[in-house]
Amino acid sequence: MTLEITGRSAADIAASVRALIERGALQPGDPLPPVRNLADHLGVNRNTAVAAYRQLTAAGAVVTRGRGGTHVADRSAVAQEGFAADSVLRDVATGNPDPDLIPAVSRALAGVAGRPVLYGEPVIDPGLERWAQAWMRADLAPSDLRLTITSGAADAVERLLAQSLVRDDAVALEDPCFLTSIHTVRVGGYRAVAVPVDDEGMTVDGLRSALEQGVRAVVCTPRAQNPTGASLSERRAADLREVLRAHPYVLVIEDDHFSMLSRAPFRSLIGPDHRRWALVRSVSKFLGPDMCLAVTASDPDTADRLAMRLTPGTTWVSHLLQRLTLALVTDPAVAADIERAGAHYAARNRAFAERLTALGVPAAAGDGLNLWVPLPVPARDVSEQLMRRGWLVRAGDEFALADASGASRRLRLTVHDLADADVGRLAADIAAAVRATGGRLVPAEVG
Repeated sequence: MTLEITGRSAADIAASVRALIERGALQPGDPLPPVRNLADHLGVNRNTAVAAYRQLTAAGAVVTRGRGGTHVADRSAVAQEGFAADSVLRDVATGNPDPDLIPAVSRALAGVAGRPVLYGEPVIDPGLERWAQAWMRADLAPSDLRLTITSGAADAVERLLAQSLVRDDAVALEDPCFLTSIHTVRVGGYRAVAVPVDDEGMTVDGLRSALEQGVRAVVCTPRAQNPTGASLSERRAADLREVLRAHPYVLVIEDDHFSMLSRAPFRSLIGPDHRRWALVRSVSKFLGPDMCLAVTASDPDTADRLAMRLTPGTTWVSHLLQRLTLALVTDPAVAADIERAGAHYAARNRAFAERLTALGVPAAAGDGLNLWVPLPVPARDVSEQLMRRGWLVRAGDEFALADASGASRRLRLTVHDLADADVGRLAADIAAAVRATGGRLVPAEVG
């Protein structure tokens, strides 16, 4: 391919590579020639070739993998949360909250209109700001914080990364990882560095390794990690904070997506002296996905940069939505509904895990909307068997970041809204699918 790349300036070389990509002569994943080889072939200075590759990286056309070389960027779509379109199968892979447990907004709507909000006014509704200050300060060590309101957690994380990073900067992500985080990092042109997750959350060795690789941001789910359901233990959070003490300017983003519904206490990676940080809490899990609002608490400098990222586009989140959120979260009846919903999700997941265990597929319920079920055989094989039995599930492969030595042996299931009869049928079908793919069931312990 070196012979087809032309040009004497960095701009011309970059344009030549982009033309090859657009014509299909270069496909996603194809390697580009090493900088030295390209410079020698074109008779240009090595720095010219380096500059061309930098331009291509900034444009998202290529990705650099260190010693792995430079490759054409993969623009394939990342799997998304939600219902599968046009499927006749029973979908137990949605990641959705139960619509019957989302508080009704009709009563609160009547009182939120107020006067119109005009350009130039404060972007945060004063009432919501007072409530959110108390909500966020209760769990944060740094005393100096500022609030920003965005259109959901994904919007906040995307803007936080964009205000701090440039293309090909490294970002530490949990592995397995929330699908939206994978998508956000890929679309932004950043380089994901996988940090393994165990039962206590992000691992210390994994974070230390990512920092040694030069990550400029860390995205962490402190509780109800999606897909695993893991939450940081007190000791793990303290150990992670100790690792981060030597890196105070690495941006730490905590996505506490399950917040009010969580059965686990909140434990933070953000130490009192960390300089670049943000805690993001969306209302979508407990007030519904259509309530596109998230509260972000951050250090003042990050808040200023985040505000700058908002000004070219939306500028502010609708004050009607802000007032509606405030009316709901300050209503004692809604608070009771949210508490009941959190208890319901935990109880239903625990009951399903116990049923699976009794059938020979040992499982345990973490925190969150989903179950992360270990299997004795590859999850893809089990998911194919389940499709034949009328079920649509998610194999763990979709959530993996690091190159795995083998296929994932995990399923992520959303079962909290299944009727009792369907619960029994799905559990039995999973056990049957394991047997059909050569897996061995584990007899349940007695007593």
